[in-house]
Amino acid sequence: MGGVFGTASRGECVKDVFYGTDYHSHLGTKRGGMAFWSGSRFIRTIHSIESDYFRSKFEPDLPKFSGNLGIGVISDNDSQPLIIGSHLGNFAIVTVAKINNLEELARDAYQNRRHFSESTGGATNPTELIAMLICDAGTFEDGIRNAQEKIKGSCSILLMTEKGIFAARDKLGRTPLIVGKRDDGFAVASESCSFPNLEYAYERDVGPGEILFITPDGCEQRHAPHDRMQVCSFLWVYYGYPASNYEDINVESVRYQCGACLAKNDDAQPDFVAGIPDSGIGHALGYAQEKHVPYQRPYVKYTPTWPRSFMPQNQKMRDLVANMKLIPVRSLIRDKSILFCDDSIVRGTQLKDNVQLLFEGGAREIHMRIACPTLIYPCEFLNFSTSRSTLDLAGRRAITEIEGVEEPDTAVMAEYATAGTDRNTRMVEKIRKDLFLTSLKYQKMDDLVSAIGLPKERLCTHCWDGTSYF
Repeated sequence: MGGVFGTASRGECVKDVFYGTDYHSHLGTKRGGMAFWSGSRFIRTIHSIESDYFRSKFEPDLPKFSGNLGIGVISDNDSQPLIIGSHLGNFAIVTVAKINNLEELARDAYQNRRHFSESTGGATNPTELIAMLICDAGTFEDGIRNAQEKIKGSCSILLMTEKGIFAARDKLGRTPLIVGKRDDGFAVASESCSFPNLEYAYERDVGPGEILFITPDGCEQRHAPHDRMQVCSFLWVYYGYPASNYEDINVESVRYQCGACLAKNDDAQPDFVAGIPDSGIGHALGYAQEKHVPYQRPYVKYTPTWPRSFMPQNQKMRDLVANMKLIPVRSLIRDKSILFCDDSIVRGTQLKDNVQLLFEGGAREIHMRIACPTLIYPCEFLNFSTSRSTLDLAGRRAITEIEGVEEPDTAVMAEYATAGTDRNTRMVEKIRKDLFLTSLKYQKMDDLVSAIGLPKERLCTHCWDGTSYF
């Protein structure tokens, strides 16, 4: 996915950007970067974070930076920030974007005799393409709107000039941007959890398609927000950090509500409830509190050397890392009926391995409760599951095996997406058998929407029901 942090301060902002960006490390795995306006020039640095922490890589660079304007990024794809020279003036840019028509836009640029200097694995750098689209217009505001209108997918931007920072949220608000305020300036971030320890107070959410210009002295609206919003529901279920708020709705509170909804619709009688660390814990606590069942930890996470859930990029190695991190507590597992809560089942490979280990450790029953509906569509708007084909999704794989075709028609898929239908029940049962679970239940869509607290039409639920807007 990725995350960004920027600040405009009356004093030095280097440490704020350093720590603020670091608070987004759970959102990306590949590269990190920072850029500053020193008062006379732009300075930037980019490092790989696939095998080390953001802090470890960037702390030695801090003495070379200075300035009161700065932006940082955690990226799960391209190298950022970029420093661009243009007719609009020089600027630095970071993005959180998923460009589904990247090749088409790049081809159009080549036909117009444009060129690109940055590349990611031999492909066009998405952030450079966004910068090019911005520079096609006569002002930064018009350029940002031009980029967001031409991009199919999603695109949130921080663009730093010599005078301040443009903060532009995706036109449908799929990814968040939040503004914080302090006596000496303002900050803007993907995650509001980056604010409290830097002494920024929550000021406001940037609206879908809204463009703000942030300076040490103020936060000026340059383009009003759109009426329609499709913020990613998965932020609350999985991606978001527990201490963060989006649309002024706290992540951990939503996870408690998700767990409570699962409990209200459940007749299982486990000996205790557990959460798959880390994002399943909040859901499990909500379930246990609603059901009045003990919460215990039959799995503990070994964090001293395996702290990052996304590291590394390679899926086979990622599965190995995930297995190495979770250590079973056999004395709690033996002869017990255990109900686990987790945020989702994507491929199911890691879960299948864990279930086998639990039964080998003497568990009597393993029940699984999932905080969201079944994932049956790859995400088109964030860099979630983008490296996976449709059939890598456990839900879609089950549908294909039941129907005998890879692409069932829309009406059939709608039945699979609707809780309680015969097709939905058969799909869930197929997944349960494949994973060797005693029982498996997913969250109902209405209950997930209720737990988040926004109207469904203001939430993106594409990965569960195929609903999408470009």
